[in-house]
Amino acid sequence: MNSGITQTPVAALDAALAAAFDALLRGAADHRSPFRTPTLVTIGTDGAPEARTVVLRAFDPASRRLQIHTDRRSAKLAQMAADPRIALHGYDPTARMQLRIAGRAMLHLDDAAADAAWSASRETSRMTYATDDPPGTPLPAPPAAPGDPIGGRAHFAAVALRVDSLDWLLLDPAGHRRARFTWLADGTTGATWIAA
Repeated sequence: MNSGITQTPVAALDAALAAAFDALLRGAADHRSPFRTPTLVTIGTDGAPEARTVVLRAFDPASRRLQIHTDRRSAKLAQMAADPRIALHGYDPTARMQLRIAGRAMLHLDDAAADAAWSASRETSRMTYATDDPPGTPLPAPPAAPGDPIGGRAHFAAVALRVDSLDWLLLDPAGHRRARFTWLADGTTGATWIAA
């Protein structure tokens, strides 16, 4: 990524947003992209934040929708069901670009969106949902790897996140640049430079 964004303020903000969306598109498509595995933050049942790494499965810039997958028995799914406000964080050390994204989780368990996400998943990914024990269950020893990719469908969930705000930060030796983009429910949008 070219860190020298020196256009007019509106064009430069547009370029920053385009760089962020491009990074998310690459993250969804390229297993080597740093944005392939962002950190998901949910609100725990005790009100404290909980963070974990997830895999970015899809991104649609037109609708600003990201997709991840999870085990429906996981604590994070229960947390998102109780409070759908979530955040994603990603950082590319080569480009020196950080993205912080906030929005609301939309859970897909037994609908067409979940079926499509399951069908598009690789067999090795499907097997991760075929474990007998729910995620977080204490065990006396590491479990054997599951071997039934079809059996995991009952535990699979797709989670969509529509981006409501995006904080873009470029760590540039010539001067850090940071911008915030917002999309409100009433259709209002905002884009501004902010102090890094």
